[in-house]
Amino acid sequence: MTSSLSLSQAVSLIKPGMTLAIPPEYCGVAMAATRELIRQKTGKLHIVAVPQSGLQADMLIGAGLVATVEAAAITMGERGPAPRFVAAIKSGDIAMMDATCPAIHAALQASEKGLPFLPLRGILGTDVLANRPDWRVIDNPFGSDDPIIALPAIRPDVALFHCEMADTCGNLWIGRRRELATMAHASAATVATVEQIHDGDFFADETLAAGALPAAYVDAIAHVPHGTWPLAMPGFHDADATALDAYCAAAVSSDGFAAWLSRHLSHAEAA
Repeated sequence: MTSSLSLSQAVSLIKPGMTLAIPPEYCGVAMAATRELIRQKTGKLHIVAVPQSGLQADMLIGAGLVATVEAAAITMGERGPAPRFVAAIKSGDIAMMDATCPAIHAALQASEKGLPFLPLRGILGTDVLANRPDWRVIDNPFGSDDPIIALPAIRPDVALFHCEMADTCGNLWIGRRRELATMAHASAATVATVEQIHDGDFFADETLAAGALPAAYVDAIAHVPHGTWPLAMPGFHDADATALDAYCAAAVSSDGFAAWLSRHLSHAEAA
């Protein structure tokens, strides 16, 4: 059984140099944990966005904690480019491993299934493939003159995300967000923050069981209401548009980002 920890205790399982899997912004981003990572100065991270990221990756990059990014996109969506990501790419401060959404998912599924690789076809002949020497074009062993790409498994050290509930048995309820299950299955460890603690066992409830992630895949849980702020948590709160607009305006410059970060690292995590 996984017991609930403080936020700082849970985040301390993420060590410098680790490969960290993070979800897209519609899928439970652990922003309180991200701020704690920055407070703990956990650097030299290899970020795997599943399959894309925005504010979370941009903050970690701006704070100087990221060595490598593997993603289909890092973007602030309708607010435009992710400013610290763009600056870091231009300066060469981070290495970029360009991918596609299907490629990220397939490589994680390989790890999930205990396989060394999974095949994918749709990126044959693309510039993405041309810039990924770790992806191999092989012959289909069951075909003739039928090339296919072998994607090596992505095996993150830690999956980090926020979800609706944990129960007192250490299970997580992720609902229909199956990306989170793939991340947890593929990773060596899972750190989660949650909105609520459920008194009971999800797997004893016919309604809740289908959306539950077993405690066997979960290594640390912290109870952090509003743990996705300023991003949305469906069913609990909307995104804070004012805060996101302010971030994009401030983070255009390194000084502006530093001032914004200094103010927001003190945000009350249980507010």
